[in-house]
Order: sequence, then C-alpha cells, then structure tokens
Amino acid sequence: MSQAGLNRIWAQAILETLAQSGVKHICIAPGSRSTPLSLEALELAQRSELTVHTHFDERGLGFLALGIAKATQDPVAVIVTSGTAVANLLPSVAESGLTGEKLILLTSDRPQSLIGVGANQAIVQKGIFSSHVRKSVELASPSREPNQPTPQELIQALSDINHALAYQYTVSGSLHINCPYPEPLYIQSEQEKQQYQPDLVQAMDSQRHYLELTKLYPSYNVPELTNSSQQDIINQLPHLKGVILIGKMPLDDAQKVSQWAKTLGWPIFADPQSGVSSEWAHYDLWLQQPAYFEQLSQADCVLQFGARFVSKRIGQFIKQAVLNHNCYYWVFEPNISVFNPDRLPQQRTVAAIGDCITMLENASPSSINHVVSWADKLQQPKVLVEQAASDIQQSHQLTECQLALNLSQLISLLPNAELFIGNSLIVRLADMLSTIESTQVYTNRGASGIDGLVATATGIQRSKNIPLFTLLGDTSLLYDLNSLALLTTVLQPHVVLVTNNDGGAIFDLLPVPTEQKQYLYQMPHGYQFEHAAHQFKLNYAAPDSWFNLLELVQQYLANFEQGETRSALLVEVVTPAEQASQQIKSILAKITELHNTTE
Repeated sequence: MSQAGLNRIWAQAILETLAQSGVKHICIAPGSRSTPLSLEALELAQRSELTVHTHFDERGLGFLALGIAKATQDPVAVIVTSGTAVANLLPSVAESGLTGEKLILLTSDRPQSLIGVGANQAIVQKGIFSSHVRKSVELASPSREPNQPTPQELIQALSDINHALAYQYTVSGSLHINCPYPEPLYIQSEQEKQQYQPDLVQAMDSQRHYLELTKLYPSYNVPELTNSSQQDIINQLPHLKGVILIGKMPLDDAQKVSQWAKTLGWPIFADPQSGVSSEWAHYDLWLQQPAYFEQLSQADCVLQFGARFVSKRIGQFIKQAVLNHNCYYWVFEPNISVFNPDRLPQQRTVAAIGDCITMLENASPSSINHVVSWADKLQQPKVLVEQAASDIQQSHQLTECQLALNLSQLISLLPNAELFIGNSLIVRLADMLSTIESTQVYTNRGASGIDGLVATATGIQRSKNIPLFTLLGDTSLLYDLNSLALLTTVLQPHVVLVTNNDGGAIFDLLPVPTEQKQYLYQMPHGYQFEHAAHQFKLNYAAPDSWFNLLELVQQYLANFEQGETRSALLVEVVTPAEQASQQIKSILAKITELHNTTE
C-alpha cells in the first residue's frame, strides 16, 4: 500500500466534492502536511474553472477567502498546514460566523497517534474553532482495507462532508473539515496514486444522491407572514408614522428598499454599508440633539432591512421607541443569526431582502392614502450638518472629516468602482458625514475587528475584477501589513487610502480615562508607510490637500490605464491625533447653534 498515493486520492475526492457543491475559489498557504490537498487543488484548477489563490500568511489568507466569499456569495475553500497555521484562521472564521460568509476550512493535521505525545507541529485541532463554525467534520486518516470490495472509509468520509455541506448551504457560515494525513506525504511516481483510482470512482459514484441532500433541511429563506401580528402591521401601514432603516446589504437590495420606502413617505435612514443615502442623512450627528431625537421617537413603526448598523444612535432610538412608545419593530434579514442586542419585542422575517420587499408590496393595501410627510421636518438637520461642516469641507488642509464629507466625489473618479471601508474611526466618520450614493460598499462589521482588512478588500476585488477604493486607519494597516503583498499586482486599479493619525484616534470619541488614554488606548507609533509601499512594490502618494489628493489619484488611474503600472496605490493622509474628534465636536456645537437659531 502507498500511503502517499492514498492521501492524494482522498484529497482529490474531497476537492471534487467541494467543486460539485459550488466551490470556485481555493485559497492556499504553504505547508508540508497539506501537500495532498494543495497539489490536488492545483491539478483540479488546471482541468476546471477553479481559481487558486495563495498567500504566505494564514491570517491574511483567511480574510482573503472571506473577501471572495463576501463578494461572490459562494463557498470558498481554504487549505492550510497543521499547527498554529490553523489557529491563525480564527479571526476570519469568527467574522464569518457573525456575517454568514461560507468558508470551508480544510485544515491538514497529524494523525491521531501523534497528538499529545510531543510530535512536532502537532496541536489539538479538533474543535479549535468552537462555536464560530456552523459544523465540524473530523475525518479519519486515509486508509484502505485490502480485502474490502469497496472503499468504505472514503465513502464514509465523503458522506460526512456532504451532510455538512448541505447544512452549510442552509445556514451559511463556516465549515471545518480536519484532514489528518500520515506520512509519507510525497508520491515518487504517479502509479502510487493511480492504483487507487477505482476507489475514487466508486466513492464519488456512491455520493451522487447527496447532490439533493439540501432538500432534507428546512429552508429559512421564506418571505411570508408567519403570524397575525405581522399581518396586523401590514394592514396598518397606511396609518402609521413609521421609519425605514436600511442596513448592511448588497446595493441592488438597498435600492429596492429605498424605492419602496419612498412610496410610504416615511423617513429613510441608510447606513453607509448599504451604498445609498437619503434626505435624512448624517443622523448619527443630529440625533445627538435631544429635540430631534424626541421628535423621531414619535414613530409607531420601525421596519429594519438588514442589520449591523454603524450608528449607536440608531440602536438608542429603536430602544426608546419600542420600550417607551410601544412602537412596532420588524426586522427583515437573510442571515439566521439573532440581531436584537436589547432583547426588544421584535417581529422577524428571515429571507432575501428583495423577496421581502415583494412580499410587502403584495400584502400591503394599495387603495388607502399613506400617512406621508410626518417627519419631513427632520430633513432640516441634514442641511444643518452640511452647513456646520462647510468650512471643514472646503478647507485647504486635508483632514479625515474632509475625506468623509467628500467621499462620493473621490469614488466618482473611477466609474464602476466599489468601496471597502475599514473599522474604528474611519467607518464612523463615513456614517456621520458621508452621503454615499449608488455604490456597492463592503465592510467587516460582524466582529468589527481591525485585522485582515487589506486581505478582505483584495479578495473582494479579485473575485469581482472591479476597481476598488479601500479606506482604513493606520493601526489597521499595521495589523495587516503582510497583506500588502497581495496588491503588488492587480488586474484593476486599487486605491488604498490610509488615514494616519498616529494610533487609535477612535478613543478620542470614547470616555476612556484621560491619563491612560495615550499609553493604553491610542498607543501612538510614529510610523509612516512610504517605505512599506516600496517594500511591496506599490505606488505611493502623500497628498497635503484635497485637490492634491484628486490629482494624485487621477494620475495613478491614467498610469494604470496606459499600462505604466499594475500595482495598487497606497495613499497616506497624515493628520494630527485629535483633529477629527475636535472637528466633530465643532460640528455638533454649530448644529446646536443653528438649530436654536431656526427655532
């Protein structure tokens, strides 16, 4: 028996099973124990439309796969070797567990006999991802009883995998398949593998009925009225003072929600992750004005589409409206995970957003005039915010707030470009100050970590082959510096704009202890990124004004179009540490002043 050949046949069977289930991308990190999987993935890619991506950093690799899954909505496989290589996938797996991207983690392992006895690079990988994955499959080491007419061990392994894939198809999230391979790992001749080819054929044939296995699981994705309370809300819609919330979702869905919401005449609060805006924009700022907050709290119905809003003020408004005013609260979201941190009375429909809109259109009465314009006065605060921020928007000095205020103009430089926004301060500034219109926006707002942002953005761009703008902070870039290697060569323009305020300026907006703020929270580093850009063969720019930024980006795009560069552009905007928080406070003070003047 050739153990190396048997390892390869099992790996081929696993990967062909994944390909049949819809996997089109496989992300691979280097390693010896993963040799059977890596070599078979490469061979499968050579004879199919499968695409292989590689990265030397497993943590970045996991986020690269996350970005691909986020953009394509397809399952993406990840292959790593044993040991801490597996542990490095945890951050991306935790994110997918909250936001529902389908990752399939093929983690190579030592055989069970080498676990717990001091063997090199051997850790306990069983259950390593805990509740962050939807399901774990612990395979046996490849083996074959010589006198058996059928390869029962391989058939059982594929059966377990197919059941797990069917479950993942239904509930989304990540799947862990642990693959222990005994040595030897490298075949010396093709015959070592070919002798087990009949086993592969038999095992794959035995799995054909599993292609319909998803029918065994109940579907959560059903847009229907499930109780009398929901029907009662539908019947009352024309008479209610409601609010429409548009959260994180694909742009097409957000536009459908926005179009339907306008027929009701209700105020529309669109999160920047939706890619649309409204006449009630900048609500995270003006809702800090008590008069506006109280006026909005008169709502007696909140229909929320999508989840994970950036704004904390939205959550505070929902809580007050529901608990103090008996407001109806109905959430429409395709992810089966619970989105109710305040444990409020809530109706819920788990289904695709577009299907939910169709259901509401069909169920809503159409012959009765709607209660329109009940919150039209709350369009005024948007104008006040823009007036209060006008000096900052037109300033010669380039600032983080100015970037947020002019974000749509920056994106418009490149037709069909999409946007990835990082976490911490930059996404909050976009929420407060930007009016993003008709742009597909991506984020990692499940666990909202600052790790893996460059890699995630790269995965999005690679899978969609579109121009991309990526916005992130300096600490986030330091955290994922290795992943700049993924941007050395890009097929479409990619502008990575990093706002460098020398540490965690987000803490300027939080009530952290003043004496310890710099040492324990902001952690200023004093680094800039010009040499990092050169290290990874990227273009680099450090503009000192808004118009200079536009010129530098336009020049990069022209160079890319002419074929003079094929790498990303790293734009570094250096700002004083507390400037953004001071400007936000200044805007809030002017809003109060302008509001008092207009009353």
